[in-house]
Amino acid sequence: MKKTSKYIAKQDMLIVDAMQRLDENAGGVLYIVDSEDRLIGSLSDGDIRRWILRSGDVRTTVDQAMQAGVRFVEQKNRDNASDVLIKNKITSLPIVDDEGHIVDIYIPRKKQRETSDALKKTAVIIMAGGEGTRLYPYTKILPKPLIPIDEVPILERIMNRFASYGAEDFYLIVNYRKEMIRSYFYDLSPDYRVHFIDEDKPLGTAGGIRLIGDSFDEPVIVTNCDTLILAEYDQLLQEHKSAKNRMTIVSSVKETVMPYGILHVGEDGSVRSIEEKPSYSNLINTGMYVLDPELLSYIPEDTFFHMTDLIEVLMEKGESIGMYPISENSFLDMGEFEQMQRMERLLSERVRIE
Repeated sequence: MKKTSKYIAKQDMLIVDAMQRLDENAGGVLYIVDSEDRLIGSLSDGDIRRWILRSGDVRTTVDQAMQAGVRFVEQKNRDNASDVLIKNKITSLPIVDDEGHIVDIYIPRKKQRETSDALKKTAVIIMAGGEGTRLYPYTKILPKPLIPIDEVPILERIMNRFASYGAEDFYLIVNYRKEMIRSYFYDLSPDYRVHFIDEDKPLGTAGGIRLIGDSFDEPVIVTNCDTLILAEYDQLLQEHKSAKNRMTIVSSVKETVMPYGILHVGEDGSVRSIEEKPSYSNLINTGMYVLDPELLSYIPEDTFFHMTDLIEVLMEKGESIGMYPISENSFLDMGEFEQMQRMERLLSERVRIE
């Protein structure tokens, strides 16, 4: 048994806060209670993702997105919790008293996530050619992809996570200090295959992809070398295919706090109220994409071309572009020193949770 508070949310909790709570418990589900703390539903990360895709609103309350009706075991029958959990193929089970209050949550010892082969046929393209000027003086010595995060280079962390989902072929678009990157992976001798694509001049966040000589029959994943996306990649690929998207953009909730008090004034210019340091939530582009292979031909040859340029081309052509939302703490960026320190801290916290 574990402490229950991090698995429980009031029905008036905002979805953006529930996403953070789910990150903290790593259990994949919250149990929703009413104003009198009685169990009324459950909320999974999948429920949140479907809600955001429908409405785009992360500042509404969780009772709008939850699943009403949830399996539970009464306290007098708690010895049956394991059987109920196994029979219904669920990962946790609330235990309630006669009035419907959660008194405990049955969570069996979590097994380490098994590797899968969901990405076995999926090529992963990583843009690793930039100089990383925002990380000087580190990048005067090392290329940005080899900067260590808790002793492991960020690029290796990214590739290992993809490899745990079965990815076998990685295409690295390299330029700045590319020989150091080659040497590192030559010495590493990983189980996966690494293909180096030389970008002799800067071609933007998409232009270098056109240098790849291989053709692909399945969707490809494109990502940056300085962001670690803690999404379930098998679900991402499945969502891309089931939604029949041509491109899927992995998006992250970003909470921005205005550092000032906001004045609300009437038509006569008089101050009606002051809102102290309000926060705003937006869905931002993380720089990870799933692309149908045919779209790579839309990237012009030997031309500076950003991924945002490709998105504009697709929109002009009426192609289907979808998104796959993740929480703010599932988007780890090391583009600047402060962000790099945040990545190290969040990765350390995640290891303790799991």
